[in-house]
Amino acid sequence: MRLSGPRFLVLVGLLGIGIVVATDQIVPASSAHQAQMRVWLAARATGIVAYLLLVAQVVFGLILSHPTNQTTWKLSKRLFPWHENLWMFVLAFLAAHIVSLLLDPYAGVGLAGTFLPGLSSYRSSPVALGTLSMYALIVTGLTARYTRLLPSGLWLKLHRLALVVVVLAWLHGTLAGTDTEALETMYLVTGGLVLGAAAYRYWVARQARPTFSTSLPDANLEPRMKEAVPR
Repeated sequence: MRLSGPRFLVLVGLLGIGIVVATDQIVPASSAHQAQMRVWLAARATGIVAYLLLVAQVVFGLILSHPTNQTTWKLSKRLFPWHENLWMFVLAFLAAHIVSLLLDPYAGVGLAGTFLPGLSSYRSSPVALGTLSMYALIVTGLTARYTRLLPSGLWLKLHRLALVVVVLAWLHGTLAGTDTEALETMYLVTGGLVLGAAAYRYWVARQARPTFSTSLPDANLEPRMKEAVPR
């Protein structure tokens, strides 16, 4: 079930409350440094949560499109609502991440650097990767929700950009974050999870495709002829 307008507003409200609590904004800051750290913590926390939700969404998508899921696992009914609605959660935390960076005067990203790749004064290239990941995320999400407005099959081709989204987000987090060393395990586990799920899904799909030799008429008829021969 898709998130309606009121439910999305509730989501945004809960997100705001969570940020306030997580960054200790209930009690006024005792110093300018503490106030600065709160904004930075909000930016880092929301960015990390958005990344983890994105990883979950992509992994669910790989499971849903896995050839074995249609015949054996049959997890589509359970996983599809999560895969569909997680996009809204990713966008919500991504928006909070961007707003936090814009409110932080020491971040060095700025409005132009947020939406135009290469214009950030802080680690221009890694921040640009995050911007590109954001745009690719929006494209994959919108085209999947409004498939009727597109030519047949086009949305699926664009939807495969989801792997590009998570790769760019991974590079953005590891290269732009100042706490990458502390989060090294998280990045290695999530990156390996996506890579492994993608490799397994496409390897199984490739194994199921007929090769040139198996598609030849003689190759298909030979086993049947052997069974037909009386012994």
